[in-house]
Amino acid sequence: MKSVSGREFARLIERRGWQLLRVNGSHHIYGKAGSVIRLSIPIHGNRPLKTGLLRHLAKLAGISEDEVG
Repeated sequence: MKSVSGREFARLIERRGWQLLRVNGSHHIYGKAGSVIRLSIPIHGNRPLKTGLLRHLAKLAGISEDEVG
């Protein structure tokens, strides 16, 4: 899986219908209408997300690993 920054991942899920609900410090909280799932994406400049966190967020968002990289 290619590493992407939190900012890039946030843009990816926004294109898939997720909406920014609030910002708590450096974490952007996203939600989707009709879903109880909330995604907390750390936005730390352009630092890449760690692989395990990226896989977990992609799975919750319903995005395959191929689409992320």
